[in-house]
Amino acid sequence: MDYTEPTFSDALFYQKRKHGKYRVVAAPTIGAAIADTHAHIQMLPDPALFLAKALVWGVDFVCDICDVCEDADTAFENLSSYQADAIPLAHDLVASTLSLSDDDPVIVQTKEQIRERISIAGWDDGVRIRIAVGCHPHNAKDFDGEAQSRLKALLSDARVCAIGEIGLDYHYDFSPRPVQIEVFRAQIRMAHEFGLPISLHIREAHDEAFRILVEEGFPKAGVLLHCFNLDAETLEPWLEHDCFVAFGGPLTFKASDYVREAARLVPTNRLLTETDAPYMAPEPMRGVVCGPQHTVYTADVLARTLGCETPDDRAALFGQLMENAKGLLDRAPLEWQRTPAKDTE
Repeated sequence: MDYTEPTFSDALFYQKRKHGKYRVVAAPTIGAAIADTHAHIQMLPDPALFLAKALVWGVDFVCDICDVCEDADTAFENLSSYQADAIPLAHDLVASTLSLSDDDPVIVQTKEQIRERISIAGWDDGVRIRIAVGCHPHNAKDFDGEAQSRLKALLSDARVCAIGEIGLDYHYDFSPRPVQIEVFRAQIRMAHEFGLPISLHIREAHDEAFRILVEEGFPKAGVLLHCFNLDAETLEPWLEHDCFVAFGGPLTFKASDYVREAARLVPTNRLLTETDAPYMAPEPMRGVVCGPQHTVYTADVLARTLGCETPDDRAALFGQLMENAKGLLDRAPLEWQRTPAKDTE
Protein backbone atom coordinates (compact mmCIF):
# COMPACT_ATOMS: atom_id res chain seq x y z
CA MET A 1 0.00 0.00 0.00
CA ASP A 2 1.36 3.38 -0.99
CA TYR A 3 1.30 5.68 2.03
CA THR A 4 3.41 8.39 0.40
CA GLU A 5 0.52 10.66 -0.54
CA PRO A 6 0.54 14.03 1.23
CA THR A 7 -1.40 14.59 4.45
CA PHE A 8 -4.01 17.30 4.00
CA SER A 9 -5.01 19.16 7.15
CA ASP A 10 -8.57 19.90 6.06
CA ALA A 11 -11.71 17.89 5.40
CA LEU A 12 -11.68 18.20 1.62
CA PHE A 13 -11.48 15.18 -0.66
CA TYR A 14 -8.39 15.10 -2.88
CA GLN A 15 -8.33 13.04 -6.05
CA LYS A 16 -4.99 11.69 -7.22
CA ARG A 17 -3.89 12.90 -10.65
CA LYS A 18 -0.82 12.29 -12.78
CA HIS A 19 2.70 13.42 -11.87
CA GLY A 20 2.02 13.43 -8.14
CA LYS A 21 -0.66 16.10 -8.33
CA TYR A 22 -3.99 16.19 -6.49
CA ARG A 23 -7.18 18.14 -7.05
CA VAL A 24 -10.15 18.86 -4.83
CA VAL A 25 -13.33 16.96 -5.75
CA ALA A 26 -16.88 17.40 -4.55
CA ALA A 27 -18.43 15.11 -1.98
CA PRO A 28 -21.98 13.83 -2.36
CA THR A 29 -24.58 15.24 -0.02
CA ILE A 30 -25.66 12.37 2.21
CA GLY A 31 -27.62 14.19 4.90
CA ALA A 32 -27.57 11.26 7.32
CA ALA A 33 -25.21 9.26 9.47
CA ILE A 34 -23.75 6.23 7.70
CA ALA A 35 -21.69 3.19 8.67
CA ASP A 36 -18.47 1.65 7.47
CA THR A 37 -18.93 -2.01 8.37
CA HIS A 38 -15.45 -3.13 7.31
CA ALA A 39 -12.29 -1.09 7.81
CA HIS A 40 -8.78 -1.99 8.95
CA ILE A 41 -8.27 1.09 11.10
CA GLN A 42 -4.91 0.06 12.54
CA MET A 43 -3.53 -0.33 9.00
CA LEU A 44 -4.17 3.32 8.12
CA PRO A 45 -1.15 5.66 8.07
CA ASP A 46 -2.77 7.97 10.68
CA PRO A 47 -5.76 6.17 12.23
CA ALA A 48 -6.92 9.07 14.42
CA LEU A 49 -6.82 11.54 11.50
CA PHE A 50 -8.81 9.21 9.26
CA LEU A 51 -11.39 8.68 12.01
CA ALA A 52 -11.58 12.46 12.43
CA LYS A 53 -12.37 12.86 8.73
CA ALA A 54 -14.96 10.10 9.03
CA LEU A 55 -16.56 11.96 11.93
CA VAL A 56 -16.71 15.22 9.98
CA TRP A 57 -18.45 13.46 7.09
CA GLY A 58 -21.02 11.62 9.19
CA VAL A 59 -19.46 8.16 9.17
CA ASP A 60 -19.99 7.71 12.87
CA PHE A 61 -20.12 3.91 13.16
CA VAL A 62 -17.20 1.73 12.06
CA CYS A 63 -16.47 -1.97 12.43
CA ASP A 64 -12.71 -2.43 12.71
CA ILE A 65 -11.36 -5.69 11.26
CA CYS A 66 -8.24 -7.26 12.73
CA ASP A 67 -6.48 -10.60 12.44
CA VAL A 68 -5.49 -12.77 15.36
CA CYS A 69 -2.34 -13.83 13.50
CA GLU A 70 -1.33 -10.33 12.40
CA ASP A 71 -2.57 -7.12 13.99
CA ALA A 72 -5.10 -7.91 16.70
CA ASP A 73 -2.75 -6.76 19.47
CA THR A 74 -2.29 -3.37 17.78
CA ALA A 75 -6.02 -2.94 17.30
CA PHE A 76 -7.10 -3.90 20.79
CA GLU A 77 -4.36 -1.85 22.47
CA ASN A 78 -4.71 1.36 20.46
CA LEU A 79 -8.29 1.64 19.32
CA SER A 80 -9.49 3.66 22.31
CA SER A 81 -6.73 6.24 21.88
CA TYR A 82 -7.51 6.52 18.15
CA GLN A 83 -11.13 7.24 19.02
CA ALA A 84 -10.29 9.84 21.67
CA ASP A 85 -7.68 11.63 19.56
CA ALA A 86 -10.06 11.83 16.60
CA ILE A 87 -12.49 14.20 18.32
CA PRO A 88 -10.19 17.25 18.72
CA LEU A 89 -8.70 16.50 15.31
CA ALA A 90 -12.20 16.67 13.79
CA HIS A 91 -12.65 20.15 15.25
CA ASP A 92 -9.29 21.19 13.78
CA LEU A 93 -10.28 19.84 10.36
CA VAL A 94 -13.54 21.77 10.46
CA ALA A 95 -11.83 24.99 11.46
CA SER A 96 -9.16 24.58 8.80
CA THR A 97 -11.72 23.89 6.07
CA LEU A 98 -14.00 26.78 6.99
CA SER A 99 -11.02 29.16 6.92
CA LEU A 100 -10.20 28.37 3.28
CA SER A 101 -10.85 31.01 0.65
CA ASP A 102 -13.93 30.71 -1.54
CA ASP A 103 -12.07 30.79 -4.85
CA ASP A 104 -13.20 27.27 -5.82
CA PRO A 105 -16.89 26.27 -6.14
CA VAL A 106 -16.07 22.85 -4.68
CA ILE A 107 -14.68 24.46 -1.55
CA VAL A 108 -17.81 26.60 -1.23
CA GLN A 109 -20.00 23.50 -1.56
CA THR A 110 -17.86 21.58 0.95
CA LYS A 111 -18.13 24.37 3.49
CA GLU A 112 -21.92 24.31 3.19
CA GLN A 113 -21.97 20.53 3.69
CA ILE A 114 -19.74 20.75 6.75
CA ARG A 115 -21.76 23.59 8.29
CA GLU A 116 -24.86 21.46 7.88
CA ARG A 117 -23.11 18.49 9.42
CA ILE A 118 -21.84 20.35 12.50
CA SER A 119 -25.25 21.90 13.08
CA ILE A 120 -26.50 18.45 14.11
CA ALA A 121 -26.53 17.92 17.85
CA GLY A 122 -23.92 15.42 18.93
CA TRP A 123 -21.93 15.45 15.70
CA ASP A 124 -18.69 15.55 17.70
CA ASP A 125 -19.46 12.73 20.12
CA GLY A 126 -16.92 10.56 18.33
CA VAL A 127 -17.00 7.54 16.06
CA ARG A 128 -18.63 4.46 17.55
CA ILE A 129 -16.28 1.52 16.89
CA ARG A 130 -16.77 -2.20 17.32
CA ILE A 131 -14.25 -4.91 16.49
CA ALA A 132 -14.40 -8.03 14.35
CA VAL A 133 -11.52 -10.42 14.92
CA GLY A 134 -10.69 -13.69 13.25
CA CYS A 135 -8.18 -15.48 11.07
CA HIS A 136 -8.14 -14.42 7.41
CA PRO A 137 -7.84 -17.33 4.96
CA HIS A 138 -4.44 -15.97 3.91
CA ASN A 139 -3.21 -16.70 7.45
CA ALA A 140 -4.90 -20.06 7.95
CA LYS A 141 -1.53 -21.81 7.85
CA ASP A 142 -0.56 -19.89 11.02
CA PHE A 143 -3.75 -20.65 12.95
CA ASP A 144 -2.29 -23.11 15.43
CA GLY A 145 -3.56 -24.08 18.86
CA GLU A 146 -2.08 -20.98 20.47
CA ALA A 147 -3.75 -18.69 17.93
CA GLN A 148 -7.06 -20.45 18.43
CA SER A 149 -6.84 -20.00 22.19
CA ARG A 150 -5.91 -16.34 21.75
CA LEU A 151 -8.88 -15.80 19.44
CA LYS A 152 -11.29 -17.35 21.93
CA ALA A 153 -9.92 -15.05 24.64
CA LEU A 154 -10.36 -11.97 22.43
CA LEU A 155 -13.97 -12.91 21.67
CA SER A 156 -14.79 -12.20 25.30
CA ASP A 157 -13.83 -8.52 24.91
CA ALA A 158 -16.98 -6.39 25.10
CA ARG A 159 -15.92 -4.44 21.99
CA VAL A 160 -16.02 -7.54 19.79
CA CYS A 161 -19.11 -7.78 17.63
CA ALA A 162 -18.22 -10.47 15.08
CA ILE A 163 -15.73 -13.11 13.97
CA GLY A 164 -14.06 -11.98 10.80
CA GLU A 165 -12.92 -11.65 8.28
CA ILE A 166 -12.95 -15.39 7.71
CA GLY A 167 -13.57 -17.61 4.72
CA LEU A 168 -11.77 -18.97 1.67
CA ASP A 169 -9.44 -17.30 -0.83
CA TYR A 170 -8.77 -19.53 -3.84
CA HIS A 171 -7.33 -16.65 -5.86
CA TYR A 172 -4.06 -16.15 -3.99
CA ASP A 173 -3.92 -19.48 -2.13
CA PHE A 174 -1.51 -18.06 0.43
CA SER A 175 -2.56 -20.98 2.64
CA PRO A 176 -3.26 -24.51 1.37
CA ARG A 177 -6.92 -25.00 0.54
CA PRO A 178 -7.49 -27.93 2.94
CA VAL A 179 -6.05 -25.77 5.75
CA GLN A 180 -8.27 -22.84 4.77
CA ILE A 181 -11.31 -25.12 4.93
CA GLU A 182 -10.33 -26.51 8.32
CA VAL A 183 -9.78 -23.06 9.82
CA PHE A 184 -12.99 -21.73 8.26
CA ARG A 185 -14.98 -24.57 9.80
CA ALA A 186 -13.34 -24.02 13.18
CA GLN A 187 -14.32 -20.34 13.21
CA ILE A 188 -17.90 -21.02 12.11
CA ARG A 189 -18.15 -23.34 15.10
CA MET A 190 -16.81 -20.57 17.33
CA ALA A 191 -19.54 -18.28 16.01
CA HIS A 192 -22.14 -20.84 17.09
CA GLU A 193 -20.37 -21.26 20.42
CA PHE A 194 -20.11 -17.56 21.23
CA GLY A 195 -23.32 -16.36 19.61
CA LEU A 196 -21.56 -13.99 17.21
CA PRO A 197 -22.08 -13.15 13.53
CA ILE A 198 -19.37 -13.82 10.96
CA SER A 199 -17.90 -11.49 8.34
CA LEU A 200 -16.89 -13.41 5.23
CA HIS A 201 -13.97 -12.96 2.86
CA ILE A 202 -14.59 -15.23 -0.14
CA ARG A 203 -12.68 -15.09 -3.39
CA GLU A 204 -13.22 -17.56 -6.21
CA ALA A 205 -14.73 -19.98 -3.70
CA HIS A 206 -18.36 -18.98 -3.19
CA ASP A 207 -19.79 -22.40 -3.97
CA GLU A 208 -17.37 -24.14 -1.62
CA ALA A 209 -17.93 -21.63 1.18
CA PHE A 210 -21.69 -21.91 0.80
CA ARG A 211 -21.53 -25.71 0.99
CA ILE A 212 -19.46 -25.53 4.17
CA LEU A 213 -21.90 -23.12 5.79
CA VAL A 214 -24.82 -25.38 4.91
CA GLU A 215 -22.98 -28.28 6.56
CA GLU A 216 -21.89 -26.32 9.64
CA GLY A 217 -25.05 -24.21 9.87
CA PHE A 218 -25.40 -20.50 9.20
CA PRO A 219 -24.76 -18.73 12.54
CA LYS A 220 -28.00 -17.50 14.09
CA ALA A 221 -26.38 -14.16 14.91
CA GLY A 222 -25.90 -13.45 11.20
CA VAL A 223 -23.67 -13.84 8.16
CA LEU A 224 -22.16 -10.85 6.35
CA LEU A 225 -20.82 -11.09 2.81
CA HIS A 226 -17.99 -8.56 2.87
CA CYS A 227 -17.16 -6.46 -0.22
CA PHE A 228 -19.51 -8.20 -2.60
CA ASN A 229 -18.31 -7.57 -6.15
CA LEU A 230 -19.88 -10.36 -8.21
CA ASP A 231 -23.10 -10.87 -10.13
CA ALA A 232 -26.71 -11.44 -9.15
CA GLU A 233 -26.62 -15.18 -9.89
CA THR A 234 -23.79 -15.69 -7.41
CA LEU A 235 -25.64 -13.68 -4.78
CA GLU A 236 -29.06 -15.34 -4.94
CA PRO A 237 -28.41 -18.43 -2.74
CA TRP A 238 -26.90 -16.26 -0.02
CA LEU A 239 -29.98 -14.07 0.05
CA GLU A 240 -32.13 -17.17 0.49
CA HIS A 241 -30.31 -17.64 3.80
CA ASP A 242 -30.94 -14.02 4.87
CA CYS A 243 -27.28 -13.03 4.67
CA PHE A 244 -26.29 -9.39 4.95
CA VAL A 245 -24.45 -7.99 1.93
CA ALA A 246 -21.91 -5.17 2.21
CA PHE A 247 -20.95 -3.06 -0.79
CA GLY A 248 -17.78 -1.02 -0.98
CA GLY A 249 -15.63 0.57 -3.65
CA PRO A 250 -16.36 -1.97 -6.44
CA LEU A 251 -20.00 -0.86 -6.49
CA THR A 252 -18.84 2.52 -7.79
CA PHE A 253 -16.43 1.31 -10.48
CA LYS A 254 -17.42 2.24 -14.01
CA ALA A 255 -17.30 -1.35 -15.30
CA SER A 256 -19.32 -2.79 -12.39
CA ASP A 257 -22.85 -2.69 -13.78
CA TYR A 258 -23.24 -6.35 -12.77
CA VAL A 259 -22.46 -5.46 -9.14
CA ARG A 260 -25.06 -2.71 -9.17
CA GLU A 261 -27.54 -5.15 -10.68
CA ALA A 262 -26.82 -7.55 -7.81
CA ALA A 263 -27.31 -4.75 -5.27
CA ARG A 264 -30.86 -4.24 -6.53
CA LEU A 265 -31.69 -7.80 -5.46
CA VAL A 266 -30.77 -7.29 -1.81
CA PRO A 267 -33.66 -6.54 0.57
CA THR A 268 -33.06 -3.15 2.12
CA ASN A 269 -32.98 -4.69 5.60
CA ARG A 270 -29.92 -6.72 4.54
CA LEU A 271 -27.89 -3.96 2.86
CA LEU A 272 -24.67 -2.54 4.30
CA THR A 273 -21.98 -0.05 3.27
CA GLU A 274 -18.25 -0.45 3.84
CA THR A 275 -14.82 0.57 2.57
CA ASP A 276 -12.24 -2.18 3.29
CA ALA A 277 -9.93 0.72 4.18
CA PRO A 278 -7.08 1.22 3.44
CA TYR A 279 -7.91 -0.67 0.23
CA MET A 280 -10.49 -0.39 -2.58
CA ALA A 281 -11.16 3.35 -2.60
CA PRO A 282 -14.38 4.18 -4.49
CA GLU A 283 -14.72 6.40 -7.53
CA PRO A 284 -13.62 9.18 -7.83
CA MET A 285 -10.99 8.49 -5.17
CA ARG A 286 -9.30 5.44 -6.69
CA GLY A 287 -5.55 5.52 -6.22
CA VAL A 288 -5.57 7.16 -2.78
CA VAL A 289 -5.43 5.51 0.62
CA CYS A 290 -9.04 4.63 1.36
CA GLY A 291 -10.50 5.68 4.70
CA PRO A 292 -13.89 5.33 6.40
CA GLN A 293 -14.78 8.86 5.23
CA HIS A 294 -14.94 7.52 1.67
CA THR A 295 -18.07 5.56 2.55
CA VAL A 296 -20.02 8.65 1.48
CA TYR A 297 -19.23 7.94 -2.18
CA THR A 298 -20.36 4.31 -2.01
CA ALA A 299 -23.52 5.27 -0.10
CA ASP A 300 -24.36 7.84 -2.75
CA VAL A 301 -23.94 5.36 -5.62
CA LEU A 302 -25.96 2.76 -3.74
CA ALA A 303 -28.81 5.24 -3.26
CA ARG A 304 -28.80 6.15 -6.94
CA THR A 305 -28.60 2.47 -7.91
CA LEU A 306 -31.75 1.82 -5.89
CA GLY A 307 -33.55 4.83 -7.35
CA CYS A 308 -33.45 6.87 -4.13
CA GLU A 309 -33.05 10.36 -5.52
CA THR A 310 -35.22 12.58 -3.31
CA PRO A 311 -34.00 13.73 0.12
CA ASP A 312 -36.81 11.81 1.83
CA ASP A 313 -36.06 8.58 -0.03
CA ARG A 314 -32.35 8.88 0.68
CA ALA A 315 -32.95 9.64 4.36
CA ALA A 316 -35.15 6.56 4.65
CA LEU A 317 -32.54 4.37 2.92
CA PHE A 318 -29.60 5.64 4.95
CA GLY A 319 -31.59 5.30 8.14
CA GLN A 320 -32.29 1.68 7.26
CA LEU A 321 -28.64 1.03 6.42
CA MET A 322 -27.52 2.36 9.80
CA GLU A 323 -30.18 0.30 11.52
CA ASN A 324 -28.87 -2.76 9.67
CA ALA A 325 -25.26 -2.07 10.66
CA LYS A 326 -25.98 -1.49 14.31
CA GLY A 327 -28.51 -4.30 14.49
CA LEU A 328 -25.90 -6.75 13.26
CA LEU A 329 -22.67 -5.33 14.67
CA ASP A 330 -23.56 -3.15 17.67
CA ARG A 331 -25.66 -5.44 19.80
CA ALA A 332 -25.19 -7.78 22.71
CA PRO A 333 -24.41 -11.39 21.82
CA LEU A 334 -27.19 -13.94 21.80
CA GLU A 335 -28.81 -15.30 24.91
CA TRP A 336 -25.88 -17.44 26.00
CA GLN A 337 -23.64 -14.33 25.90
CA ARG A 338 -19.90 -14.64 25.28
CA THR A 339 -19.11 -17.49 27.63
CA PRO A 340 -18.99 -20.69 25.60
CA ALA A 341 -20.83 -23.66 27.03
CA LYS A 342 -18.66 -25.90 29.17
CA ASP A 343 -18.21 -29.50 28.16
CA THR A 344 -20.16 -31.91 30.32
CA GLU A 345 -19.39 -35.52 30.88
